[in-house]
Amino acid sequence: MAEKRKLFEEVGPEVKTRAAPRTGLIDAQRRGARGPIRGWLIVIFVLVTAMILVGGLTRLTDSGLSITEWRPVTGAMPPMNAADWDAEFAKYQQSPEFRLQNHQMDLAAFKSIYWWEWGHRQLGRLIGLVWAAGFVFFAATRKIPAGWTGRLAGLGVLGALQGAIGWWMVSSGLSGPVVDVASYRLAVHLGLAFGILGLSAWYIFALGRSEADLMQARRSREPRLFAMTTGLMYFALLQVLLGALVAGIDAGRGFPTWPLMGESFFPADAFYVPDGAAWRAFFENPGLVQFIHRMVGYLVFGFGLAVWLRGRRSPHPGTVRACDWMAVMLFGQVVLGIVTVLHAAPLDLGLAHQAGAVVLWVLILRARFLARYPVARQIRGSR
Repeated sequence: MAEKRKLFEEVGPEVKTRAAPRTGLIDAQRRGARGPIRGWLIVIFVLVTAMILVGGLTRLTDSGLSITEWRPVTGAMPPMNAADWDAEFAKYQQSPEFRLQNHQMDLAAFKSIYWWEWGHRQLGRLIGLVWAAGFVFFAATRKIPAGWTGRLAGLGVLGALQGAIGWWMVSSGLSGPVVDVASYRLAVHLGLAFGILGLSAWYIFALGRSEADLMQARRSREPRLFAMTTGLMYFALLQVLLGALVAGIDAGRGFPTWPLMGESFFPADAFYVPDGAAWRAFFENPGLVQFIHRMVGYLVFGFGLAVWLRGRRSPHPGTVRACDWMAVMLFGQVVLGIVTVLHAAPLDLGLAHQAGAVVLWVLILRARFLARYPVARQIRGSR
């Protein structure tokens, strides 16, 4: 019979110690350099925001057709001497915009619009270089967290596609009877820019918290609020696309009245286009395009208020604050849009309105993110 052990007797080395508990699958995955990658994405986010604003200035100053060739590599060098400037100006003089609209433009005026378009393209090249340098570095050093390689690579693919769409847009104004780029192509170009910006923002939000924290937060997600913010996100993107149609044909400079358009609610001759194809009025008739932009703006505002009221009932203070800021910016953007219309869309107000769309877009995404991944209520300084 084995001898009984005393209560406080030390266990000998022959007794096996209890194995340490296994950690979860999330902890077993490669965590990567979440902080540095998040910082890299913030840089890309800032550059894409600047790209959208510079693109807006390029359109509002009618500078987008000043460079008539697409040279992704050699085009990075601007004209370096008088002969180069004369050659560039001669190419522009062959465009419909010069022959039909700017035939009195001299070389000095051409240089002013050329630099806007060159700067816009150069900023696009810079974004591509920043993405490529960061992605190659993080991939080569195996610092990308598990499951993130495809997402980060996708941003680069969308950026390359954006460059091609940009030239597809510009080429529409270099031939035929038109003197501007096709407005629907401009809408595609701007819409993809907002898509890249939105993905970057979402990734920045996600990388700001650990995977374990996000998995825990999903247990407290608010499906109804998430669905409503998702709908508002797409609704706001539609309004951005309609805003591009307005900018593409300078529709914001007509009907500088509100709430009526001129002396009526619905603009006169809304479906008139020179060639008689009524369906083209949705893209080419300034009155109809502005009317649709106004009506959708009212709908976005109304739906946004409904989302805000639902967000106010959230049990998570962070989500409530995110919805509050979204509502504040939504109201400000509507007011700014009305003021822009009343002043016939001058350059400064038009650019401010576009910047407001960027801010509102990000705030909607922030509210949507917190509806899915809410931050737990803080109690005595801890989460």
